[in-house]
Amino acid sequence: MNERYLRELLESVKKGEKTIEEALSELKILPVLELKDITLDTHRSLRMGFPEVIFAPGKSLHQLKEVIGKMMEYNTNILATRVRSEVAEALLKEFPQLIYNPIARTLRYQIDTTIYGEGTIVIITAGTSDVPVAEEAAETSVAMGNKIEKIYDIGIAGIHRVFNKIEIIKRASVLIVVAGMEGALPSVIGGLVDRPVIGVPTSVGYGANFKGLSALLGMLNSCASNVAVVNIDNGFSAGYIASLINRKKNFTEVT
Repeated sequence: MNERYLRELLESVKKGEKTIEEALSELKILPVLELKDITLDTHRSLRMGFPEVIFAPGKSLHQLKEVIGKMMEYNTNILATRVRSEVAEALLKEFPQLIYNPIARTLRYQIDTTIYGEGTIVIITAGTSDVPVAEEAAETSVAMGNKIEKIYDIGIAGIHRVFNKIEIIKRASVLIVVAGMEGALPSVIGGLVDRPVIGVPTSVGYGANFKGLSALLGMLNSCASNVAVVNIDNGFSAGYIASLINRKKNFTEVT
């Protein structure tokens, strides 16, 4: 249940295409829809501008089929994260409309392709090993209606690569910077732009990286004042927050 769906429903009542009783029957799903093991927050799109996102780990194939099928029934965008390839393969057989990104491990169904973002979200990685997390951020940003650009593998070991892309970087409205090792790249980017920078530490690195902890602490201690940080390997949250920053003043005003 999103704002567009609600508007169409109310318009259909106004035009006499649906009775009040039929509309009431559909509105009964607000604010939740209780399935066997899942309570689907059908009101989230109205409250927050984007439907509930499916976190796949821990859910059975049957549960994923159930929730995806129900969301498709109500014509809403769908984003599922951390979907293993064998699970995605099974889901695609039943829902061929889904788009699977094997690098990001995301499944996406895009019925509403409206661009809600004011500008462009630029997604940057320090290394190629950071790309899976960056792709999760990219898929989330696209699902939430943004234009994106990607700049991969420009870490500080070859700092000249940053300046080779500086014009794209400066055009961004929001930047997502994904880095492992010591996590220095968000600070570098933050010192070059007057835009919000969302740092995403990754678990990429050698032993003293402590599975991303060193990158996380490095980003949290950034001396660049425009850098905010999400959790280790959390490309989804980075994409979601960047989308909210980039979104037009009031989502509810968009028709």
